[in-house]
Amino acid sequence: MTGRILVIRLGALGDFVMASGAFASIRAFHETDRIVLLTRPAYAGLGRAGGWFDDVWIDRRPVWWKPSGVLAHKRHLDSGRFERVYDLQISDRTSAYYHLLRRPRPEWSGVARGCSLHNHRRELVRHHPVERHALQLRRAGVQRIMPPDLSMIRTPPPAGMPAGRVALLVPGCAPHRPEKRWPAAHYSALARGMLERGITPLLIGSPHEADVLDRIAATDSAIVNMMGRTSLEEIVALARHAVFAVGNDTGPMHIAATAGCACVVLFSQASDPDLSRPHGPRVTVLRRATLDDLPPQEVAQALHSLHVWHRSPPETLKA
Repeated sequence: MTGRILVIRLGALGDFVMASGAFASIRAFHETDRIVLLTRPAYAGLGRAGGWFDDVWIDRRPVWWKPSGVLAHKRHLDSGRFERVYDLQISDRTSAYYHLLRRPRPEWSGVARGCSLHNHRRELVRHHPVERHALQLRRAGVQRIMPPDLSMIRTPPPAGMPAGRVALLVPGCAPHRPEKRWPAAHYSALARGMLERGITPLLIGSPHEADVLDRIAATDSAIVNMMGRTSLEEIVALARHAVFAVGNDTGPMHIAATAGCACVVLFSQASDPDLSRPHGPRVTVLRRATLDDLPPQEVAQALHSLHVWHRSPPETLKA
């Protein structure tokens, strides 16, 4: 057993959330050791709130052709005096960090050439991230593998959450991946059905998704647009209170699913649910080559099958 441990997990958000089981597994294996997370600024709060780490460091992302920045990053990593590193990112960048470290280098679980606990990247990436992390950790001697879990995050819901029954709608995605979006008109139709059932729709998203969130919110004044008003930890709290969540293949849906919320996640041909579906106890995936072809009635039927959609039949929904 080692004394000072580094865990590297950068982005994307869904991958970070799916690594929560790996974080817990590493924490249990290194119960009395000091564990540091190296991550992106956006995930630092989530990493701290989970209780898996003793400290959280922000990745400095040095520019390789600027020696002063590379040396500063090397000194920062060396200052941790780490005895073991779990590189859960397994990217070219994080593998290069292995070669920055002073000799003798620590035990390193990853894909860096020459590392002591070596994995083949082509083999790992064939698996869903949850399975990938489990395979990597077992090879490093961690045998008790825990599933992704955010139940330990107890941040209260954000201000402005309405009383009564609420459900989350997550209609955005990365700006450069519009093919992963279910049409705003379909979300609006689903929101009307929610209001008929006494469920208040809460729209979750970031400012770069304002166009689609504003169009859906304009459908009815009872729809609550929480764009840009929630931290990642507060999304966990919202998911814990929500009746269900419906959304595209995007990070907040991973949070909702792992928090235990009943989820319907919408996939186009742009991504493979076998490799990227959210992990949780009540997750239904619906997929079409083009999400325009997925009608609101089918999403409503999936919610009905999860026992969270009641009263009038889903056939009444029209986009």
